[in-house]
Amino acid sequence: MAKYGLLGRHIDYSFSRGFFNDKFAREQRSDVYVNLDFPHLEDFTSWFKNQNELQGFNVTIPYKETIMSYLDELDPIAAAIGAVNTVVIRSKDTTNQSIKGYNTDYLGFHQSLEHWGLSDLNKALVLGTGGAAKAVVYALQTKGFDILQLTRKAQKQDKLANASLDGSKHQLIAYDQLTVKDMQKYRLIVNCTPVGTFPSVDQAPELPYDALGPEHFLYDLIYNPEETEFLKRGREAGAKIKNGYQMLVLQALAAWELWQNSDV
Repeated sequence: MAKYGLLGRHIDYSFSRGFFNDKFAREQRSDVYVNLDFPHLEDFTSWFKNQNELQGFNVTIPYKETIMSYLDELDPIAAAIGAVNTVVIRSKDTTNQSIKGYNTDYLGFHQSLEHWGLSDLNKALVLGTGGAAKAVVYALQTKGFDILQLTRKAQKQDKLANASLDGSKHQLIAYDQLTVKDMQKYRLIVNCTPVGTFPSVDQAPELPYDALGPEHFLYDLIYNPEETEFLKRGREAGAKIKNGYQMLVLQALAAWELWQNSDV
């Protein structure tokens, strides 16, 4: 029996445990997937030293960035993104382990956009600057999008101005700097923040929603509730909307492939 898990904080709501255990039941596998809910990352690393049955785990809020310093190796894409959401453990026992970090969030988001279409779009507004946002930005840049990213942390303002990947433009500004003109220009809007997730379902990121129209596409990485307040306001304005469930499934399947591939 192999053991897998999700590392995070306050993650009883998580999609991953149910998804993988249902998968194992359908495939008649004896494997198990558990929540690794730790208030501090140091508590997890101490516990982890004695866990020789754990073969891999996913990482969620708030550890996608801080976990990187505890790993033996980083996949080049995860290093470029600056966040890890999948860890592969290769070991015979707890004294001879190799722990490598990957990012499948960007794969899930990239593939989800492909399913959605959006062939005529090349500019995106990204809300948030955490680990999930970093994966989204990377995926958008690989598709040639110009990106305007919003942050609440004023000290980060303009830090990424003119940064680029494959020629795309990337600017970072504060929420209160966003204009109606920006909203009209950046027609794909991706919420990478936890604002609006259960149980605070009546909340939405602070945007000039009056500027939304049928030409906009709103993508929320949140999947619980199925339609967030952010998406609801978009739908009411005539925009096309999409939640994060498909991305979650796709990134989870990509993580499973990594755990089953002995060559990674």
